[in-house]
Amino acid sequence: MLDRSASGLDGKVAVVTGGGGGIGRAISEALAAHGASVVVAEIDSNRAEETVAAIEDRGGSALACGVDVRERTGVDELVDATRSSFEHVDVLVNNVGDFLGLSKPFVESTDEDWEALYAVNLKHVMLCCRAFLPGMIERGRGGSVINVSTIEAFRGIPNCSVYAAFNAGITGFTKSLALELGPKGIRVNAIAPETTETLQVPTSRWIPDELKSNIPYWIPLGRFGKPDDAAGCAVFLASELSAWVTGTTIHLDGGALAAGGFYRVPGGDWTNLPVVKGAGIGG
Repeated sequence: MLDRSASGLDGKVAVVTGGGGGIGRAISEALAAHGASVVVAEIDSNRAEETVAAIEDRGGSALACGVDVRERTGVDELVDATRSSFEHVDVLVNNVGDFLGLSKPFVESTDEDWEALYAVNLKHVMLCCRAFLPGMIERGRGGSVINVSTIEAFRGIPNCSVYAAFNAGITGFTKSLALELGPKGIRVNAIAPETTETLQVPTSRWIPDELKSNIPYWIPLGRFGKPDDAAGCAVFLASELSAWVTGTTIHLDGGALAAGGFYRVPGGDWTNLPVVKGAGIGG
Protein backbone atom coordinates (compact mmCIF):
# COMPACT_ATOMS: atom_id res chain seq x y z
CA MET A 1 0.00 0.00 0.00
CA LEU A 2 1.33 3.44 -0.91
CA ASP A 3 2.52 5.42 2.09
CA ARG A 4 0.88 8.85 2.30
CA SER A 5 4.30 10.32 3.11
CA ALA A 6 5.50 9.40 -0.38
CA SER A 7 4.36 12.77 -1.73
CA GLY A 8 6.15 14.68 1.03
CA LEU A 9 9.46 16.50 0.58
CA ASP A 10 10.23 17.28 4.22
CA GLY A 11 13.96 17.71 4.77
CA LYS A 12 14.65 17.92 1.03
CA VAL A 13 16.46 20.81 -0.66
CA ALA A 14 15.47 21.76 -4.19
CA VAL A 15 17.16 24.13 -6.65
CA VAL A 16 14.87 25.60 -9.31
CA THR A 17 16.32 27.64 -12.17
CA GLY A 18 14.11 30.34 -13.62
CA GLY A 19 12.09 30.15 -10.42
CA GLY A 20 10.98 33.77 -10.44
CA GLY A 21 7.99 33.50 -12.76
CA GLY A 22 5.60 31.29 -14.70
CA ILE A 23 6.29 27.57 -14.56
CA GLY A 24 9.43 28.02 -12.46
CA ARG A 25 7.64 29.99 -9.78
CA ALA A 26 4.77 27.52 -9.64
CA ILE A 27 7.23 24.65 -9.25
CA SER A 28 9.17 26.50 -6.54
CA GLU A 29 6.03 27.23 -4.55
CA ALA A 30 4.68 23.70 -4.96
CA LEU A 31 7.90 22.03 -3.82
CA ALA A 32 8.01 24.34 -0.81
CA ALA A 33 4.35 23.61 0.00
CA HIS A 34 5.24 19.91 0.14
CA GLY A 35 8.04 20.53 2.61
CA ALA A 36 11.17 21.24 0.58
CA SER A 37 13.53 24.13 1.15
CA VAL A 38 13.85 25.83 -2.22
CA VAL A 39 16.69 27.79 -3.81
CA VAL A 40 15.13 30.11 -6.38
CA ALA A 41 17.66 30.85 -9.12
CA GLU A 42 16.57 33.70 -11.37
CA ILE A 43 18.31 36.22 -13.60
CA ASP A 44 15.86 38.86 -12.33
CA SER A 45 16.70 39.22 -8.64
CA ASN A 46 13.47 41.05 -7.86
CA ARG A 47 11.37 38.21 -9.21
CA ALA A 48 13.42 35.72 -7.22
CA GLU A 49 12.77 37.71 -4.06
CA GLU A 50 9.04 37.84 -4.83
CA THR A 51 8.90 34.07 -5.13
CA VAL A 52 10.79 33.62 -1.88
CA ALA A 53 8.47 36.08 -0.12
CA ALA A 54 5.43 34.13 -1.33
CA ILE A 55 6.94 30.88 -0.04
CA GLU A 56 7.88 32.37 3.32
CA ASP A 57 4.44 33.95 3.73
CA ARG A 58 3.04 30.40 3.67
CA GLY A 59 5.56 29.21 6.24
CA GLY A 60 8.05 27.70 3.81
CA SER A 61 11.81 27.99 3.54
CA ALA A 62 13.49 29.51 0.49
CA LEU A 63 16.57 31.35 -0.71
CA ALA A 64 16.71 33.85 -3.59
CA CYS A 65 19.75 33.74 -5.85
CA GLY A 66 20.03 36.27 -8.66
CA VAL A 67 22.25 34.55 -11.22
CA ASP A 68 22.50 33.89 -14.95
CA VAL A 69 22.67 30.10 -15.33
CA ARG A 70 23.57 30.40 -19.01
CA GLU A 71 27.13 31.07 -17.86
CA ARG A 72 29.43 28.90 -15.78
CA THR A 73 30.23 31.79 -13.46
CA GLY A 74 26.54 32.19 -12.66
CA VAL A 75 26.16 28.48 -11.99
CA ASP A 76 29.24 28.50 -9.75
CA GLU A 77 27.72 31.38 -7.80
CA LEU A 78 24.49 29.42 -7.47
CA VAL A 79 26.34 26.39 -6.11
CA ASP A 80 28.23 28.52 -3.58
CA ALA A 81 25.06 30.24 -2.38
CA THR A 82 23.27 26.93 -2.03
CA ARG A 83 26.11 25.33 -0.07
CA SER A 84 26.31 28.35 2.23
CA SER A 85 22.67 27.99 3.24
CA PHE A 86 22.01 24.25 2.95
CA GLU A 87 24.11 21.16 3.48
CA HIS A 88 22.92 19.27 0.44
CA VAL A 89 20.72 19.26 -2.66
CA ASP A 90 18.16 16.52 -3.31
CA VAL A 91 16.23 17.93 -6.26
CA LEU A 92 17.50 19.92 -9.25
CA VAL A 93 14.91 21.48 -11.56
CA ASN A 94 16.42 22.85 -14.77
CA ASN A 95 13.48 24.99 -15.83
CA VAL A 96 15.06 27.83 -17.81
CA GLY A 97 14.20 27.86 -21.51
CA ASP A 98 12.97 30.26 -24.20
CA PHE A 99 12.60 30.50 -27.97
CA LEU A 100 13.73 34.14 -27.60
CA GLY A 101 11.25 35.32 -30.20
CA LEU A 102 13.55 33.88 -32.89
CA SER A 103 10.96 32.62 -35.33
CA LYS A 104 12.50 32.62 -38.81
CA PRO A 105 13.40 30.19 -41.58
CA PHE A 106 16.45 28.12 -40.68
CA VAL A 107 18.44 29.43 -43.66
CA GLU A 108 18.06 32.95 -42.25
CA SER A 109 19.26 32.02 -38.76
CA THR A 110 22.65 33.29 -37.62
CA ASP A 111 25.50 31.92 -35.54
CA GLU A 112 24.44 34.39 -32.84
CA ASP A 113 20.90 32.97 -32.88
CA TRP A 114 22.26 29.46 -32.45
CA GLU A 115 24.52 30.41 -29.56
CA ALA A 116 21.74 32.27 -27.76
CA LEU A 117 19.26 29.42 -28.14
CA TYR A 118 21.86 26.86 -27.07
CA ALA A 119 22.75 28.79 -23.93
CA VAL A 120 19.18 29.24 -22.68
CA ASN A 121 17.79 25.85 -23.67
CA LEU A 122 20.48 23.16 -23.40
CA LYS A 123 23.80 24.52 -22.17
CA HIS A 124 22.44 25.61 -18.80
CA VAL A 125 20.95 22.16 -18.20
CA MET A 126 24.35 20.53 -18.62
CA LEU A 127 26.12 23.26 -16.64
CA CYS A 128 23.78 22.87 -13.67
CA CYS A 129 23.89 19.09 -13.76
CA ARG A 130 27.67 19.03 -13.85
CA ALA A 131 27.81 21.48 -10.95
CA PHE A 132 25.29 19.85 -8.60
CA LEU A 133 25.51 16.14 -9.37
CA PRO A 134 28.91 15.48 -7.73
CA GLY A 135 27.49 16.53 -4.37
CA MET A 136 24.39 14.39 -4.84
CA ILE A 137 26.52 11.39 -5.78
CA GLU A 138 28.94 11.89 -2.88
CA ARG A 139 26.10 12.14 -0.37
CA GLY A 140 24.83 8.75 -1.45
CA ARG A 141 21.17 9.45 -0.72
CA GLY A 142 19.87 9.49 -4.29
CA GLY A 143 18.00 12.44 -5.72
CA SER A 144 15.94 13.71 -8.61
CA VAL A 145 16.85 15.82 -11.63
CA ILE A 146 13.94 17.36 -13.55
CA ASN A 147 14.58 18.99 -16.92
CA VAL A 148 11.87 21.16 -18.45
CA SER A 149 11.79 21.15 -22.25
CA THR A 150 8.82 21.63 -24.59
CA ILE A 151 6.37 19.75 -26.78
CA GLU A 152 8.38 21.10 -29.70
CA ALA A 153 11.09 18.57 -28.81
CA PHE A 154 8.70 15.87 -30.03
CA ARG A 155 7.00 17.42 -33.07
CA GLY A 156 8.05 19.68 -35.90
CA ILE A 157 7.77 23.43 -35.48
CA PRO A 158 8.48 25.45 -38.64
CA ASN A 159 10.73 28.49 -38.30
CA CYS A 160 12.01 27.36 -34.89
CA SER A 161 14.19 24.43 -36.00
CA VAL A 162 17.19 25.37 -33.86
CA TYR A 163 15.05 25.85 -30.75
CA ALA A 164 13.44 22.45 -31.34
CA ALA A 165 16.81 20.81 -31.88
CA PHE A 166 18.24 21.95 -28.56
CA ASN A 167 15.12 20.86 -26.71
CA ALA A 168 15.28 17.48 -28.43
CA GLY A 169 18.81 17.42 -27.08
CA ILE A 170 17.38 17.68 -23.57
CA THR A 171 15.41 14.49 -24.24
CA GLY A 172 18.53 12.57 -25.28
CA PHE A 173 20.55 14.00 -22.40
CA THR A 174 17.82 13.05 -19.93
CA LYS A 175 17.67 9.44 -21.12
CA SER A 176 21.42 8.89 -21.18
CA LEU A 177 22.11 10.64 -17.88
CA ALA A 178 19.38 8.56 -16.25
CA LEU A 179 21.29 5.41 -17.20
CA GLU A 180 24.55 6.76 -15.81
CA LEU A 181 23.01 7.83 -12.52
CA GLY A 182 20.58 4.97 -11.97
CA PRO A 183 23.12 2.92 -10.00
CA LYS A 184 23.61 5.96 -7.76
CA GLY A 185 19.89 6.13 -7.00
CA ILE A 186 19.53 9.46 -8.79
CA ARG A 187 16.55 9.69 -11.14
CA VAL A 188 16.54 11.96 -14.22
CA ASN A 189 13.31 12.87 -15.98
CA ALA A 190 11.84 15.66 -18.06
CA ILE A 191 8.60 17.59 -18.45
CA ALA A 192 7.57 18.77 -21.93
CA PRO A 193 4.79 21.37 -21.75
CA GLU A 194 2.51 22.51 -24.55
CA THR A 195 1.44 26.19 -24.66
CA THR A 196 1.22 27.41 -21.05
CA GLU A 197 0.17 30.85 -19.84
CA THR A 198 3.39 32.50 -18.61
CA LEU A 199 5.33 35.75 -18.83
CA GLN A 200 6.95 34.47 -22.04
CA VAL A 201 3.73 33.11 -23.56
CA PRO A 202 0.78 35.33 -22.55
CA THR A 203 -1.87 33.37 -24.46
CA SER A 204 -4.67 35.35 -22.85
CA ARG A 205 -3.35 38.41 -24.73
CA TRP A 206 -2.22 36.64 -27.89
CA ILE A 207 -5.54 35.00 -28.76
CA PRO A 208 -8.09 37.54 -30.08
CA ASP A 209 -11.37 37.57 -28.20
CA GLU A 210 -13.28 36.48 -31.30
CA LEU A 211 -11.19 33.28 -31.48
CA LYS A 212 -11.18 32.28 -27.80
CA SER A 213 -14.30 30.18 -28.28
CA ASN A 214 -12.14 27.87 -30.42
CA ILE A 215 -9.78 26.96 -27.57
CA PRO A 216 -11.76 23.86 -26.51
CA TYR A 217 -11.29 22.53 -30.06
CA TRP A 218 -7.55 23.17 -30.20
CA ILE A 219 -6.53 21.10 -27.16
CA PRO A 220 -8.16 17.72 -26.42
CA LEU A 221 -8.54 18.59 -22.73
CA GLY A 222 -10.12 21.89 -23.73
CA ARG A 223 -7.68 24.53 -22.46
CA PHE A 224 -4.12 25.79 -22.52
CA GLY A 225 -1.76 24.88 -19.72
CA LYS A 226 -1.36 26.60 -16.37
CA PRO A 227 1.89 26.83 -14.40
CA ASP A 228 0.30 24.73 -11.66
CA ASP A 229 -0.04 21.86 -14.14
CA ALA A 230 3.74 21.74 -14.43
CA ALA A 231 4.09 22.13 -10.68
CA GLY A 232 2.05 18.98 -10.12
CA CYS A 233 4.31 17.01 -12.45
CA ALA A 234 7.39 18.36 -10.68
CA VAL A 235 6.12 17.33 -7.23
CA PHE A 236 5.47 13.84 -8.60
CA LEU A 237 8.97 13.57 -10.10
CA ALA A 238 10.67 15.07 -7.04
CA SER A 239 8.94 12.81 -4.55
CA GLU A 240 8.90 9.08 -3.83
CA LEU A 241 5.65 8.85 -5.79
CA SER A 242 7.92 8.41 -8.82
CA ALA A 243 10.52 6.23 -7.09
CA TRP A 244 10.69 3.83 -10.06
CA VAL A 245 10.49 6.42 -12.83
CA THR A 246 13.62 7.54 -14.64
CA GLY A 247 14.82 8.40 -18.13
CA THR A 248 11.40 9.46 -19.35
CA THR A 249 9.44 12.58 -20.25
CA ILE A 250 6.00 13.59 -19.03
CA HIS A 251 4.10 15.10 -21.96
CA LEU A 252 2.30 17.94 -20.22
CA ASP A 253 0.16 18.92 -23.19
CA GLY A 254 -3.52 18.26 -22.64
CA GLY A 255 -3.38 15.62 -25.37
CA ALA A 256 -1.96 17.95 -28.03
CA LEU A 257 0.89 15.67 -29.06
CA ALA A 258 -1.52 12.80 -29.56
CA ALA A 259 -3.81 15.05 -31.60
CA GLY A 260 -1.35 16.37 -34.18
CA GLY A 261 0.96 19.26 -35.02
CA PHE A 262 1.31 22.25 -37.30
CA TYR A 263 -0.76 22.99 -40.40
CA ARG A 264 -0.30 25.30 -43.39
CA VAL A 265 -2.80 28.12 -43.84
CA PRO A 266 -3.58 30.29 -46.89
CA GLY A 267 -0.76 32.73 -47.57
CA GLY A 268 2.00 30.25 -46.75
CA ASP A 269 2.16 30.64 -42.97
CA TRP A 270 1.78 27.87 -40.40
CA THR A 271 -0.44 27.37 -37.35
CA ASN A 272 -0.94 24.80 -34.62
CA LEU A 273 -4.30 26.36 -33.77
CA PRO A 274 -6.78 25.59 -36.57
CA VAL A 275 -9.82 27.88 -36.54
CA VAL A 276 -13.23 26.29 -36.11
CA LYS A 277 -15.50 26.97 -39.07
CA GLY A 278 -19.07 25.96 -38.55
CA ALA A 279 -19.28 22.42 -37.21
CA GLY A 280 -15.82 21.36 -38.32
CA ILE A 281 -12.22 22.46 -37.96
CA GLY A 282 -10.35 24.18 -40.77
CA GLY A 283 -7.05 25.94 -41.03
